[in-house]
Amino acid sequence: MITVNNVGLRYGDHKLFEEITIKFNPGNCYGLIGANGAGKSTFLKILSGEIEPQTGDVHMTPGERLAFLKQDHFQYEEQVVLDVVIMGHTRLYEVMQEKNAIYMKPDFSDEDGMRAAELEGEFGELNGWEAESEAAVLLNGLGISDDLHSKKMNELTGSEKVKVLLAQALFGKPDILLLDEPTNHLDSRAIQWLEEFLINFENTVIVVSHDRYFLNKICTHIADLDFGKIQIYVGNYDFWYESSQLAQKLMQESNKKKEEKIKELQAFVARFSANASKSKQATSRKKLLDKITLDDIQPSSRRYPFIHFKPEREIGNDVLFVEGLTKTIDGVKVLDNLHFTLGREDKVAFVGPNELAITTLFKILAGELEPDSGSFKWGVTTKQSYFPKDNTAYFENSDLTLVDWLRQYSPDDQSESFLRGFLGRMLFSGEEALKKAKVLSGGEKVRCMLSKMMLSGANVLMLDEPTNHLDLESITALNEGLINYKGVLLFASHDHQFVQSMATRIMEITPQGLIDKECSYDEYLEDAELQEKVNSMY
Repeated sequence: MITVNNVGLRYGDHKLFEEITIKFNPGNCYGLIGANGAGKSTFLKILSGEIEPQTGDVHMTPGERLAFLKQDHFQYEEQVVLDVVIMGHTRLYEVMQEKNAIYMKPDFSDEDGMRAAELEGEFGELNGWEAESEAAVLLNGLGISDDLHSKKMNELTGSEKVKVLLAQALFGKPDILLLDEPTNHLDSRAIQWLEEFLINFENTVIVVSHDRYFLNKICTHIADLDFGKIQIYVGNYDFWYESSQLAQKLMQESNKKKEEKIKELQAFVARFSANASKSKQATSRKKLLDKITLDDIQPSSRRYPFIHFKPEREIGNDVLFVEGLTKTIDGVKVLDNLHFTLGREDKVAFVGPNELAITTLFKILAGELEPDSGSFKWGVTTKQSYFPKDNTAYFENSDLTLVDWLRQYSPDDQSESFLRGFLGRMLFSGEEALKKAKVLSGGEKVRCMLSKMMLSGANVLMLDEPTNHLDLESITALNEGLINYKGVLLFASHDHQFVQSMATRIMEITPQGLIDKECSYDEYLEDAELQEKVNSMY
């Protein structure tokens, strides 16, 4: 158990936390949520002891071990991968090192023998004999193959290093596990493995993530950081989101409608509780949900951008014809004789580990790259708008204010009041609309790019990882805006719920060709025969 007593923290005049007093109990998985800048990562660092609070303290049950996912990917460059994982259990690794050093002595004494015997006893108690095999299982589950286990960290790619550090945090069954964005840089298969690991993990987990599907799958509780406080709610992210939205409407309704809204909220709780029975986590959650009262549910202070894409003309039957597209980049053939056709109802998700191939295809279809061979043709009724994975070129040399930046992409000569109102709905209110475009944060740039797309009136949208840099509120708003979009979609995203909620067709560009399946994302992943075929193509 980890207990937080009266914790407070300020940076200058900015108050992050004030008088936070909560308990995180064994066997529960807590999703720590809050708006960007609310202090989620800082709070995890307070729990880990990396940052001292200005008031209050954090107490952990004596004898328990805490593990924290490290973010420094270059900390262990000269260390062997398998050793880095075992370092997650500090005491075990210390015992191993001292024990090995004693056995390496050329003048082994009786005193050394006694010390070695003590260490061997402790080594056994710490499950040391299983350490290497446990570390290997974790690495393999996350996609780090056996041939990499004996290599040094500096021989791995950036995404592989991330997986090793995650395995390090998971190693040795820590009593308390703190995870800050653990799904970043993970492919879908590694995320699935991690979900199952955490569902079956019996100790305390506290996780920060922008992946709603991940939070829904693993969490028994949501810890909501809002107004400088943390409130614990039973249930996963969807339950928190839906109930907080209903509570917000209830608060805004006149008294005569309150009784009706209360019944709606009660029905929602009952419905969610009845459906919470699909996994070990959900089963335990259901028992807790049955005890919820209306007083347990509070409205949130979150602000959601207004995202709505409206095509200026209806799309015809002929949308896109791709014939034999081939492209080599830096000596590697990333697209090889690609063929497909799109229809007017298609919402296509491009999935799989070959992100360069997806980005290259989108750039070609957007006219930013020329193929080496092959061709493509857009239908005469189509108008496309493209969201690139890297939007740097749109902002880096721009001295324009946000109003003037957006004016460049307005099809008509819109007034400043219209543009400022538009930006206000995208959470750039008041003086924020006069900020220079080149100083925006990653999330602010994404909201600007989405504003540009909304003004385009396009009936075909191409989006390459649009949820990167966005907070949960903006991801939710974008997801809902695209669900309601009446045009054709081509998109790529690591957000499972984002893909599952929109895609009617799945494409995966493999080294051996294109997999093209008309189905939902979950159906694609659950088709064992298809997945076996996909795996054989890599």
